Amino acid sequence: MLNGSFPSDWIQRFSDPYAVLGVAITADDRRVLKRYRAVAKLLHPDAFAHAPAESRNFASQLFARIVNPSYQKLKQEKSRAESSALLRLQVRRLCREGPLKPKSDRAQQLMVHPATAVDIFYEQAIAELAELQYEPLTHFDPITVEINELNLVYLQLKMGDMVVREKRTGLVAAVEAKPINFTPTAASQEAATESYARRHYRRAQEYAKKANWQQAVQELKDAIKLEPDQSEFHALLGYVYLHQNLTGMATVYCRQALKLNPKQPLALKYANKVGINPEQPEPAKDDPGNKRGLFGMFRTKP
Repeated sequence: MLNGSFPSDWIQRFSDPYAVLGVAITADDRRVLKRYRAVAKLLHPDAFAHAPAESRNFASQLFARIVNPSYQKLKQEKSRAESSALLRLQVRRLCREGPLKPKSDRAQQLMVHPATAVDIFYEQAIAELAELQYEPLTHFDPITVEINELNLVYLQLKMGDMVVREKRTGLVAAVEAKPINFTPTAASQEAATESYARRHYRRAQEYAKKANWQQAVQELKDAIKLEPDQSEFHALLGYVYLHQNLTGMATVYCRQALKLNPKQPLALKYANKVGINPEQPEPAKDDPGNKRGLFGMFRTKP
């Protein structure tokens, strides 16, 4: 691959911009930009100062002809939506031809994952592959192909039986072109319609269950950035900081949770531990969204 020439078919072959950058389809503009900068640093000529000329040339072409155009497609929400739509069309086309049959172990595992765990498994798999995608450059081809496969399977699961119900025409009967056997549950349908902030919050809960505090903090910050008026987001972030012995930060977020909703259960449970008197909360705002409550693991006992 690194013989100084750039494969002529790569521009068409690597048309999935999410796979090229190594980001999940659920990534927002901040994560896309962060990943783009990381890849740009890896492919910068300075990183190849002591490498053979052909490697340096290959990295420059890879960045200019594949990576940068992919970023242009993902850097704004509108263009990301268009890219996702094209991938969904690809899924429908593939399912008309027959069941999706992924080759990689990760994609095969994703296909059989419970609906409630699909998002977590998918994003963790993307993150693991992204760590290896550009180091060394010989990894780019196989790993990008694997990420694309994960993207297609993930979209197919999220689309559920929509591809089954599509009207098919032509000589091949519809019964001969079934997609993979997957019936979306109520949980998967709800996940498909929930907001990006709520997805971050749900992932943070999963990370907190596993005591993966740093990942939980990042997810919650993303959630709060998108929907800053959700008291449960602030309460859970206070809980996470408290378990890292960062009492000052825990106080800030528990206080904000009680300001938004004086009856927020998780914030009330830990208020005394962070030096807050729940009987004298700051002026609160109505938070109708909080009626949804926290998952069972964070609810206080009666």
